[in-house]
Amino acid sequence: MRFQWFHRLEEWLIALLLAAMTLVSFGQVVARYVFNYSFTWALELTMVFFGWLIFLGIPYGVRIGSHIGVDSLVKALGPKAGRVAGTAAASLCVVYSVILLIGSWSYVTKMYVLDVNMDDLPMVPIWVPRAILIFSFALLVVRFSQVLYRIVAGREVRLHLSDEAEELLRERREALDAGNDPSEGRK
Repeated sequence: MRFQWFHRLEEWLIALLLAAMTLVSFGQVVARYVFNYSFTWALELTMVFFGWLIFLGIPYGVRIGSHIGVDSLVKALGPKAGRVAGTAAASLCVVYSVILLIGSWSYVTKMYVLDVNMDDLPMVPIWVPRAILIFSFALLVVRFSQVLYRIVAGREVRLHLSDEAEELLRERREALDAGNDPSEGRK
């Protein structure tokens, strides 16, 4: 509960980026087809927003458990062995995230030193939109560290991954319990 405000901020940033992408694209279409005018910067700005959306979505997906993974072997293990495997997997994810953070820091620092500006937004240095890499991978380290802590503390047994088959079966059971046969619409 202490970090609820941060979770909401993360969600609002993702929603804001999606809305900004939509508005810039819509504005470009209206300008082009209604006023026969084109914003030269619209595509590049949309690509920046899209990149930010992707890189903010990575740690967000870890937080809500929406990443897809193959964990059938871990599910077949007992709770103790599953917890050991989950600890190893989460530890490797933290290490990999730290490697990505170090690499992104190196990359953004080089872009800063080179002092190159964006093509269609020449007043914006290229390191500014690329700084999302540092923020995203730092947040990814935090998210995987939280998962590792929950596994070590015994609150979880393994990485919380999206299980599409289980979700479909649950939805089917709920539909059948409600008196609806979901397979009737597929005929």
